[in-house]
Amino acid sequence: MTIPQIDVTAASFKANPFPYYAQLRDEAPVHPVTVRMTQQRAWLVTRYADVLSVLKDERFAKDRHNAMTPAQLRKVPLIMNAFKQLQRGLLSLDGADHDRLRALVHQAFTARMIEQMREQIQTVADELLDAAEARGSMDVIADYALPLPLTMIGRILGIPAEDNAKFHRWTTVVLGAASNRNPLVLVPNIMGLTGYLKRAIRARQAQPQDDLISALVAAKEGNDRMTDDEILSMIFLLLSAGHETTVNLIGSGTLALLEHPDQLARLRDDPAIIKPAIEEILRFVCPAETATERYARMDLTIAGTAIPRGELVLAVVGSANRDPAYFDDPDTLDLTRANNKHLAFGQGIHYCLGAPLSRLEGQIALSTLVGRFPKLRLSIPTEQVQWKDSFILRGLKALPVSL
Repeated sequence: MTIPQIDVTAASFKANPFPYYAQLRDEAPVHPVTVRMTQQRAWLVTRYADVLSVLKDERFAKDRHNAMTPAQLRKVPLIMNAFKQLQRGLLSLDGADHDRLRALVHQAFTARMIEQMREQIQTVADELLDAAEARGSMDVIADYALPLPLTMIGRILGIPAEDNAKFHRWTTVVLGAASNRNPLVLVPNIMGLTGYLKRAIRARQAQPQDDLISALVAAKEGNDRMTDDEILSMIFLLLSAGHETTVNLIGSGTLALLEHPDQLARLRDDPAIIKPAIEEILRFVCPAETATERYARMDLTIAGTAIPRGELVLAVVGSANRDPAYFDDPDTLDLTRANNKHLAFGQGIHYCLGAPLSRLEGQIALSTLVGRFPKLRLSIPTEQVQWKDSFILRGLKALPVSL
């Protein structure tokens, strides 16, 4: 059977990419596609074992400058230079540079600090659902899944609540860059974001506060501190990955539960299963469908397919998490699944720094929603639910429900 040419960033594909990935795992486990914005070739890696290998393999670089030849670098689209100031973060560094920065960030972004947010997360969830209950309906995305993590990451960073809306606008545009049909809209959004963050960093350098930006400014290892560009990249990473993936977890997780009423009833009847339930929802809906970009440092081979040096490789987590070689009945949602070694947060040295926060927010958000509204149901037919165009992420535009 011929593998069809598909735009893997299109909303129509995002609605149900799993049959396509199943075909790739069987027939073409490493398969080339074209990324819409840059028109560059990318290789989709789809089998669990190969995805895990790519995530841990030092032959792949996060920084394209550590992989591409000078000739390849000259062909990188100029629009990518707009991201230059945001490319000194953990997702764009390799080796010692990455290890140094992660050690500094760990001083500021601790598990203890996240656990202390539990009560605040619960309060915000309750307030959002109080407002929805008064109306009798809501859009789970706009009214709950989005404002909850956005409010929390804003509080953690010390961003004033009145600036949350423009932060979401900026990060949404920048994160959607690879699927945007008019990439020039990126420039004003990146300028707005970086300008705002630079002012926030300077303000904390002059007058520290009890927030994460101040902690990043203060973090040091011996005489080593983070540069302003490194702090800028880290703040952007936390703002974007710190809420966009959690929006998708809560929104797509709600849809998955509504589409599987037996599992919804199971969680409602036994709220204590929320921790394994969140792990299964992460596996099943895959808020980040692929791992972030990696570039081949040399000519190499994956599953018998030759990958030339400098080319983009995308480890498809959404496919690995449905690989029947590793999961029994992988297309079945089972909230008490055992041995659930999903890759939703990645693996290796680039394992998601925000995983504990995302897990905690997902647990509180979904258990509170399910517990409060026993008559929760979709307001539209499932086939009318709209997904976003996206490159790395997989999430809903809206999810209207009745309470």
